[in-house]
Amino acid sequence: MTVNKPLPDRLRGVPLRELPAYPAPRAAQIVRVPPSTLRLWACGDGAHKALFPPASTGPLVLSFDNLIEAFVLASMRRVHNLSMQKVRKRLDTVGKKLGYERPLLHARFRTDGVRLFVEEADRILEISHQVQEVLRGFLDASLRRIEWEGDLASRLYPWVRTGQDPADPRSIVIDPRFGFGQPVIAGTGIEARIVAQRYRAGESFLALAKDYDVAPELIEDAIRCETREAA
Repeated sequence: MTVNKPLPDRLRGVPLRELPAYPAPRAAQIVRVPPSTLRLWACGDGAHKALFPPASTGPLVLSFDNLIEAFVLASMRRVHNLSMQKVRKRLDTVGKKLGYERPLLHARFRTDGVRLFVEEADRILEISHQVQEVLRGFLDASLRRIEWEGDLASRLYPWVRTGQDPADPRSIVIDPRFGFGQPVIAGTGIEARIVAQRYRAGESFLALAKDYDVAPELIEDAIRCETREAA
C-alpha cells in the first residue's frame, strides 16, 4: 500500500511533475541504467557537468521531469561511442535553437529537436551515416513511449521487454497525477511493484491475473518492470 505523506512546506505549490518522487535506485531501474550512471547524469563529478537538475540531491531523488530526461538519455547511451558529455554539448545547442533550457521535456524535441540533434552530432562528432540512422531510430522509438499534453511530456510508457523494439506494447504507464507517479498497468490503477511483491511471495502469474482480472501477459510485464536490470 502506498502512503501519501504530507508535503513539506518547501514543496507545497510545486507542480506534481517537478516533485521528488523516484529515489536514484528506483529511477535507474525504471530507465534501465546503472545507478552510478544515473547519479553522474544528475549530479556530475569533478570532470563532468550534470545533464539535468535533479529534484533533490540530499539524497538524490528524481522528479517525473527528470525521469523523462533520463529515459531519453538512456536511449542515446545505447548508441556506440556517443559519450554523455558530447550529448550534453549538443543538447545545449539544440535547446538554444528551440528556445528551451531543457529540450528533452518538450514535444518539439520529437520533431525539430531530433533532427537538429542528429545534425549537430554529425557536424560536431563526425559520426557515420550508419550511427546517425541508429541514433535517430533509437530516439524515435523512445519518444513514441512518451505522451504529451500541450508542449510538455505528461505520461511515460517505460520499456519492459526488449528495450528498443517499437512493437513492444505500452503495457506499463507512469503518470505523476495517478498512483503517486509509480508504474501501473496501463488502463488500471494496479501498481506494478505490488504485483511483483505478490509474485515474489509465491503467487503465480495465472493466480494474479485472475485476482486482478487482467491478461497474464500484463502481470508478466508488471513483474518485468520491477525486476529488469539495466542494459
